[in-house]
Amino acid sequence: MEIWQLTPWDELDMVIRLLISALVGGLIGYERERAEKPAGLRTIVLVSVGATLFTLASINGFGWSSDPSRVAAGIVVGIGFLGAGTILRGEGGVVGLTTAATIWSVAAIGLALGAGLYLMAVIAAIIVLGVLRLPAKHVS
Repeated sequence: MEIWQLTPWDELDMVIRLLISALVGGLIGYERERAEKPAGLRTIVLVSVGATLFTLASINGFGWSSDPSRVAAGIVVGIGFLGAGTILRGEGGVVGLTTAATIWSVAAIGLALGAGLYLMAVIAAIIVLGVLRLPAKHVS
């Protein structure tokens, strides 16, 4: 479907996907913010909404001759670089792995929402939130 052939219902569905992405990203980002992690509310929401928008644009914006899977692959690579920037090695060991994994997971959730996989995205978000709420093992 070409962009100029989108109906108001198609556009409303895309807006709903973006809003759900912002909500889910906000819930996960709020948890990270409360835990005082470097990637907090704003970062996580931006990653989620960005991945959703890239997915929506790749599916709906370039016509049937495009390959949305290429954009999905690009999201994975781009988020890998973003996540790598959050990992640090210090005297106490490596820190930031959970933050990087959270960014990666939220991008996947955003991508799923952009593709219309609502249930899968919401279940994944619940799993991510559950894992982030588990007590961390601290090494002294």
